Amino acid sequence: MPHAPLAGDATFVSDAASLEPKEAALDFALRELPSLIVAYSGGVDSAYLAFAAHRALGSNVLCVTADSPSYPERHRTIAGRVAAQVGFNHLVIQTSEMARPEYRANPANRCYYCKHELYTHLSAIARERGIPVIADGSNADDRGDYRPGRQAAREFGVRSPLDDAGLTKEDIRELSRRAGLPTWDEPASACLSSRIPYFSEVTDEKLRMIERAETVLRDLGFRICRVRHHDTIARLELGRDEIARALDPAMAETIDRELRAIGYAHVTVDLRGYRLGSLNDALRLREV
Repeated sequence: MPHAPLAGDATFVSDAASLEPKEAALDFALRELPSLIVAYSGGVDSAYLAFAAHRALGSNVLCVTADSPSYPERHRTIAGRVAAQVGFNHLVIQTSEMARPEYRANPANRCYYCKHELYTHLSAIARERGIPVIADGSNADDRGDYRPGRQAAREFGVRSPLDDAGLTKEDIRELSRRAGLPTWDEPASACLSSRIPYFSEVTDEKLRMIERAETVLRDLGFRICRVRHHDTIARLELGRDEIARALDPAMAETIDRELRAIGYAHVTVDLRGYRLGSLNDALRLREV
């Protein structure tokens, strides 16, 4: 059964008249390419891009998933499942952003170093295999957000076909639903490092604590959840319609017990609920 619209995402309004020209533009642009590498995380956007590219170019598309400590095991599983379902050419590679001191220092542009690492690997694969184009899943809604990884994409000449076609997140969810992709209503996803406040060091221990804590919440039935890691404090951001359930005394006791067992000394629930990029609140943002 389809889930209700996700907190933080646009309400689904399918408009064939506006979607079809965008989908056609995407298809035309992809068919113009001889071959393509898709940076494929398995999230909503990259999964649909991989699907559309596979539909347009068949075996001339290589979908590459980066495996690293900041990449949740759950996302890896989804990426593999969708690739097998659709029949993508799928390659999993190891990336080493954690070996970069700039990344571990967790500056405001941390994502730049992560994407630089990824595109360094993808560019090498493209050269070895004679593939002229690398593409990512950025969409039209990403234009006004703070995304330092886009700088790395520009430096490596990475294209964004979804953005170029004017496809928004809402559009991509609807097209994914029509295509039968199981990712169509997946909650927004991000690397585990995004749960750690800027300028607090990213370590493997913190990443594993965050991943285990979020697994606990999903196993308890919470669909939209982030565990923001503030040293010994776990600050839970949940879908607004799920907060009341977390505050039920029995559930609160269970969550507190399970997260303390992971290593947190205090567990709090953010009453504002899940907010995309909430740790950016600490930054003085400028329009990008």
